Amino acid sequence: MKRLPSYRLTLLCILLLTLSRNLFAQEYKSGPIEKDFSGYLFAYFKGNAVSDESICFALSTNGYTYYALNKNQPVLDSKKISSTGGVRDPHILRGEDGKSFYMVLTDMTSSKGWDSNRALIMLKSSDLINWKHTIINIQDSFKGHENLKRVWAPQTIYDPATAKYMVYWSMKHGNGPDIIYYAYANDKFDGFVSAPKVLFSPKNAKACIDGDIINKNGLFHLFYKTEGNGNGIKLAITDSLTSGNWIEQPGYKQQTRDAVEGSAVFKLNQSDKYILMYDVYGKGKYQFCESCDLDKFRVIDHKVNMDFHPRHGNIISLSRQEISALVNRWGFPEGLQLPKKTNPILEGSYADPDILFSNKTKKYYIYPTSDGFDGWSGNYFKTFSSTDLLNWKDEGVILDLKKDVTWAKQNAWAPTIAEKNVNGNYKYYYYFTVAQKIGVAVSDSPTGPFVDSGKPLISGKPEGVKGGQEIDPAAFTDPKTGKSYLYWGNGYLAVAELNNDMVSLKAGTTKVLQTDKTFREGAYVFFRKGIYYFLWSEEDTRSENYRVRYGTSTSPIGPIKIAENNLILQKDPSQGIYGTGHNSVLKIPGKDEWYIIYHRFPIPDGIKMGDAAGFNREVCMDSMFFDQEGNIIPVKPTN
Repeated sequence: MKRLPSYRLTLLCILLLTLSRNLFAQEYKSGPIEKDFSGYLFAYFKGNAVSDESICFALSTNGYTYYALNKNQPVLDSKKISSTGGVRDPHILRGEDGKSFYMVLTDMTSSKGWDSNRALIMLKSSDLINWKHTIINIQDSFKGHENLKRVWAPQTIYDPATAKYMVYWSMKHGNGPDIIYYAYANDKFDGFVSAPKVLFSPKNAKACIDGDIINKNGLFHLFYKTEGNGNGIKLAITDSLTSGNWIEQPGYKQQTRDAVEGSAVFKLNQSDKYILMYDVYGKGKYQFCESCDLDKFRVIDHKVNMDFHPRHGNIISLSRQEISALVNRWGFPEGLQLPKKTNPILEGSYADPDILFSNKTKKYYIYPTSDGFDGWSGNYFKTFSSTDLLNWKDEGVILDLKKDVTWAKQNAWAPTIAEKNVNGNYKYYYYFTVAQKIGVAVSDSPTGPFVDSGKPLISGKPEGVKGGQEIDPAAFTDPKTGKSYLYWGNGYLAVAELNNDMVSLKAGTTKVLQTDKTFREGAYVFFRKGIYYFLWSEEDTRSENYRVRYGTSTSPIGPIKIAENNLILQKDPSQGIYGTGHNSVLKIPGKDEWYIIYHRFPIPDGIKMGDAAGFNREVCMDSMFFDQEGNIIPVKPTN
């Protein structure tokens, strides 16, 4: 039997322990998460001239081709944020909330010598444009650093063990080697809660600088430069940042014989691939290498293009909205191709969209299922707002099952919203599916916070129904009578009148409406010119043939008349569009202008994903028209 080397056995044990710890962990972020990312931000400085020791930004939409923002000029004034007049080695981290950003910098200018700096800079932003900064002079702020010579290359990582942000950097004292230290940031990210401590020092007691840590499956991978000792990138791994139990890996990770420094690792969006990049400073260029395991790397320089020459920096992922904000501030780089603001209208994986025009805010809101979770296992709901139906703002999580709902914790699906004017004040009633039951939550704002009623509104089947599920609620207020109704069902279509409180059903009003064998789920009801329209989805959401049919009535509770040619939305293979279904409908206020909002398989790969296409869907919107008799003209889905 072949034995594994001791360090590999240790790594295996760490990995198994970490996986067991995180098996049921599933956190959300109120900002964009990986499935929402559309591009990348590269933060860097340019060189050793004082004018080049400043922070520049570049953008990419594919992770390989980068375009400098602001014509490759600084986005921050070094003289205003530093004590030396220069800054180097920028590192940006997206916060755990998904919408905060932390940046740390070396406070130095090389014109004053390599042993001239004693400080680092901490910055925080909510938009990547406006930054609050603090200068931390280590020698002045903490005892025991009288012979400190330099402070280099700070970075930040979130430590889940302490729920704090750790800043780490290399320092050299007297004639000793450069060693990587750390300190935890305070809540404002403008100082440290304790004095710096040693984070990592190689067993050979040689110098190490430019540490870069990435968390992969609970294991912290530290890439560092062996300063003056090979000038290459090495790797050490641990499952606890401050334990001191770093397992140093053999060999070097750079794929060149040239001296390198300033390594940084980032994950490609919606991929299992990682990019290790580093500064080949002797040749004035960067090298990119690709890996899936953070152990073996291969050079991919042939894929990489830049219209600038960066020095030591890092790369983070961005949403389309964040890219647009940066472009609006710093100008549009020539050659950059932004993601189009057409279908899909929301960034990332979302499904079952319910749309509302709020009379209170005069904005549009979409309330979807948060998709992209295996087996429809999401546990939170978001909303998105817009003033023009083109640009949609992520308003964050409005209902979190783990914190806000006591009676169920999984399968957050298919919500619907109702706005009501109650004694001169608008209230919002949010009906949602959880664990195949329907609940209701209330708020004074379309963006929440929503307060759950504390129990399911619907938890059992209507009388006479034996199969199906209690899912997919749809709220409708009859403009003729002012009465509000709730529709729901999978395999059957039920309706009940809502009481005036909007959080309970009127006794004796529940009934099952007769449709036809095409009815599966996703009912939606709207009113136009005296006609009540009932829309529903046919087939299964995992099927490429998922599609929308409709019927009409003279009453919100039926009976429903179904025309022979009632299919109004279906796949279009010529455009790569499949799985079009579970819709809502929007009427533009004051106009006879209508839109259908629905989900479909993700393009272009959805048709190849099998069942996974059914829980990685994307939200789209297209115009909807009627003929002179009031029939819905079949909708042509678009890209």
